[in-house]
Amino acid sequence: MVAAAPCDHRSAKEAIFDASAGASAGAIAATFVCPLDVIKTRLQVHGLPEMQPSGRKGSVIIVSLQNIVRTEGLRGLYRGLTPTLTALLPNWAVYFTVYGHLKELLHTYEGSNNSDQLSISSNMVAAAGAGAATSIATNPLWVVKTRLQTQGMRQGVVPYKNIFSALSRIAREEGFRGWYSGLLPSLAGISHVAIQFPAYERMKFSLAKRGNKSDNELNPGELAIASSSSKVVASLLTYPHEVIRSRLQEQGQVRDSQPKYSGVVDCIKKVFRQEGIAGFYRGCGTNLLRTTPSAVITFTSYEMIHRFLLQLSPPKEKQHPKPHPKPDSGANSPKGSTSSGKEDDSDQSVNPSKERTIIPLDNTDHKLTARH
Repeated sequence: MVAAAPCDHRSAKEAIFDASAGASAGAIAATFVCPLDVIKTRLQVHGLPEMQPSGRKGSVIIVSLQNIVRTEGLRGLYRGLTPTLTALLPNWAVYFTVYGHLKELLHTYEGSNNSDQLSISSNMVAAAGAGAATSIATNPLWVVKTRLQTQGMRQGVVPYKNIFSALSRIAREEGFRGWYSGLLPSLAGISHVAIQFPAYERMKFSLAKRGNKSDNELNPGELAIASSSSKVVASLLTYPHEVIRSRLQEQGQVRDSQPKYSGVVDCIKKVFRQEGIAGFYRGCGTNLLRTTPSAVITFTSYEMIHRFLLQLSPPKEKQHPKPHPKPDSGANSPKGSTSSGKEDDSDQSVNPSKERTIIPLDNTDHKLTARH
């Protein structure tokens, strides 16, 4: 039985690189797709905009953009960008860091190297654990983002001035529970990353195998294929929870009014009764137009930035204890001799005396090579 190779332990530098690359990639993607994010959130909460009689099918996004620019100006298209960035920076920083650490632990559990491919179930466990950590840590910021994006559509609502104003008002008017409105469906959203990340890792592995290279050598085009495909699949399977989450997060903004939904189950029942299955996929088209390029930008940027950081400051080479070489026919060598390299696979005999046997440097049968 061959012993498993020792698992490489991630250094603090590698964890910092994960966090830096994840935060930078998330910020780039969020800024690029913010207008579509605003439209998606409003479609989830308030439904379709009023269409002109001559409006063509499929022009919902255009009409929404026109309505926002006309009533709120260009700034309306970037409503909630600051809390989005504020949430995404720790979100992706924490996510990729926790995800990397959990993968390392699972590699250790499976007795494999970090460079080996984890099983699908192990990837799902790592993705779900990282998703739970980030959801709990950043939920208050997502509540603020949702309300800032939708407050322009509500009449008689005292608008929030900024992130800190919103956080303090929510805590004062709704209590601590207000910060964690929609947390349960957010945690249900862990199923999204539990599908997306294993699919992404599997597609990277397949593309690398087809190109006869490692997944660290994939080009941006191949990374875009892997990230976009995995995102579309995960979004279609898990989108309904986003609608429920957005409606629960938004409803507390109106003062002195009874909440429309008493909880997750009540919200699901009312959406289904009033809007049918289509209600659970309100804004899904816009969401795919937003999340697909966002995923491509996020994952491709992460991989490229992470590689750049590793090239800029490579982590120290990890030293592993080398196994003692097996003797040939029980022959002993002089003490004090040392060798480097790999011994021939045919040398598998056991030394009955259990004494260390050192292979001479001039033994050419073992194809020893010296590192300079």
